[in-house]
Amino acid sequence: MLTTSEPLFGARSLRSWFALLLILSAAFVVLPAPGSRSAFAQEPVAGEAAAGADAAAPAGAGAAAAPEAPAESRNFLMWMIDACGWFWMIVFSLCSFIMVALIMMNLLQVRREVLLPSDFVEEFEQKLNGKDFQGAFELARNDDSFVGRVLAAGMGRLSRGYAEAVEGMQEAGEDENMALEHRLSYLALIGTISPMLGLMGTVQGMIASFDKIATSTVSPKPSELAEGISTALFTTLLGLGIAIPAMIFYSFLKNRIQRLALEIGMVSEGLMSRFAAVGKPKA
Repeated sequence: MLTTSEPLFGARSLRSWFALLLILSAAFVVLPAPGSRSAFAQEPVAGEAAAGADAAAPAGAGAAAAPEAPAESRNFLMWMIDACGWFWMIVFSLCSFIMVALIMMNLLQVRREVLLPSDFVEEFEQKLNGKDFQGAFELARNDDSFVGRVLAAGMGRLSRGYAEAVEGMQEAGEDENMALEHRLSYLALIGTISPMLGLMGTVQGMIASFDKIATSTVSPKPSELAEGISTALFTTLLGLGIAIPAMIFYSFLKNRIQRLALEIGMVSEGLMSRFAAVGKPKA
């Protein structure tokens, strides 16, 4: 009898993943830029600020220049959007949305209760024990699971012998496994091209900074070079930020597909083993 364990990505676990994603996104949005004050820092009262300025100014220094105002704080997300521009933000937004969609689709598909449902296996085994072979074949043919299609392919070739039935199950298993891996390969593609897109943005940003140096008659200010450097660094950050989780989930899901495919093969061969005498000559 096939026993199943609690799925790693059940409904409760998926809700936990979504909650974690929302928390990380909120923290990313409100994160202040490095070197700047927090956006939630309390501003001094106008009277206190004026009193502090008067106390700090030395006596008789009315003509002294006022101290330079501190740089205005800005949101990290808005800084990133301004640095990358609309083109790179659209490109990386599409990559991230496609990556999340592929991850969720594969997490929902590559589950034991979807590929190897215990209810189907139990009902199929009961029909075999009751000698209802036609009913078992109809049950497998009308089931959309991985194991159902494998068993339907095997029972469809039983008239040619057990060896042909096993070959049919192997072909159906390879076809189903290939379909799962093809769907998963798009996640690997996202993980591969995202760093390359980030590298392209890095080159573009450095070209823009060196263009400022080449066309300026005097030594350019750091603020004039910061725009191109920010583009280079943020595009690299976004490319790696997309590629790293994509490759992690690709490796995890690929290993899970291989493990479930092996288990499905063992279960289906165990159920069909009672037909091993079909096609053998009688002694």
